[in-house]
Amino acid sequence: MIEIQPVAKVDAAIQVPGSKSLTQRALIAAALAQGESRLVGPLDSEDTAYSAQALAQMGVFIEKGQDWRICGNGGSIKPSVEPIYLGNNGTATRFLASVAALGTTQYTIDGDSRMHQRPIGPLMTALQGWGVDIGSKMGTDCPPLYINGRGLIGGTTVLPEGKSSQYLSSLLLIAPYAQRPAILKVEGQIFSKPYITMTLAVMADFGIFVECAGDFSSFSVPQGCYQGREYQIEGDASNASYFWAAAAVTGGRVTVTNVPVPSLQGDAMLLPLLGRMGCHVEKSGGGITLQGVERLEGIQVDMGDMPDVVPTLAVVAAFAHGTTVIENIAHLRIKECDRLSAVVTELRKLGAKVEERESAMIIHGDGGVNLKGAEIHTYADHRMAMCFAVAGLKIPGVKITGEECVGKSFPDFWQRFATLAGK
Repeated sequence: MIEIQPVAKVDAAIQVPGSKSLTQRALIAAALAQGESRLVGPLDSEDTAYSAQALAQMGVFIEKGQDWRICGNGGSIKPSVEPIYLGNNGTATRFLASVAALGTTQYTIDGDSRMHQRPIGPLMTALQGWGVDIGSKMGTDCPPLYINGRGLIGGTTVLPEGKSSQYLSSLLLIAPYAQRPAILKVEGQIFSKPYITMTLAVMADFGIFVECAGDFSSFSVPQGCYQGREYQIEGDASNASYFWAAAAVTGGRVTVTNVPVPSLQGDAMLLPLLGRMGCHVEKSGGGITLQGVERLEGIQVDMGDMPDVVPTLAVVAAFAHGTTVIENIAHLRIKECDRLSAVVTELRKLGAKVEERESAMIIHGDGGVNLKGAEIHTYADHRMAMCFAVAGLKIPGVKITGEECVGKSFPDFWQRFATLAGK
């Protein structure tokens, strides 16, 4: 357990680790590429370690240092007798299930008990449309999964729902290696569209250019092979959000030095939302500065495209005046925990007035005057630990349990967060 110490007002410049989302996408492209790649500034965390280890089991050589050197296999996937274990890494589980489909032997994709509850059915359906023999071993549409690899036939397939952008990204990343040009059609509402844009950008940087409809309802992927290259990873905007939020709730100033403008990451769009609440945002060198204000105002917002920063905004909203309505976030329920319910529960412990809806939360802010300290349960979810740490900068007595869960995406978070208090 760690107790957060309040500060009067923060004034800091922070560098955050590389983007988890970009690291995992670039890692897949580099692994499947022809030739050698170097990832500059990647995130080295629990999640990316799972991804790298899985690719190593499939025959990819990865040398880790400050930068990572990857010797691509050109799409040739080696057998793995042992199950490929990915913990509670939803992105890697969905990505590696597709990568395994490129092989020619049987693979097992597994994870922890929470991953056994996280759905993957739509992805399996789409892969089956490309000729992949894949299924859920327990018949639950969740891991553990079996894949009898026999390559990817290609042609046209349908993703029956876009509820998780990870399904779509997973399919796109392997599509160039199909035996016939691959066409992917998507039914239903597509959430987290910026992550799809990110995937397409990474694919293009590694030499594969995808044709897609403007509404992301269909994609045409040419046959080809990624080409090895040097690739710079942006600082992680999701992890930067906690430091910008710290400036917002304390009325202070924080510069995150390595999230660029423009950014490939949709979570950087949290900044305009904090701007609507009254904060001032400016480009600063190669990064972004947020200046807080004395009075924050509640807002109404659709956050379907940036689910990972919903908890951050929700904590800030508890310190605002007036009501904040965060809508279109039902997909938070299939994250590392039921993140929608968890955020509501823990905000109430702090004394906030919060309503929970099936796909929304409503925070009735009073400027934070009635908030109080509490012991925060993290549900083994890194984003819960980091967002509620922000609340402890303003109100005394906030204690975070299970604080080690930040290792999933930000191993030295607590050390960097302590610098906000001048430590």
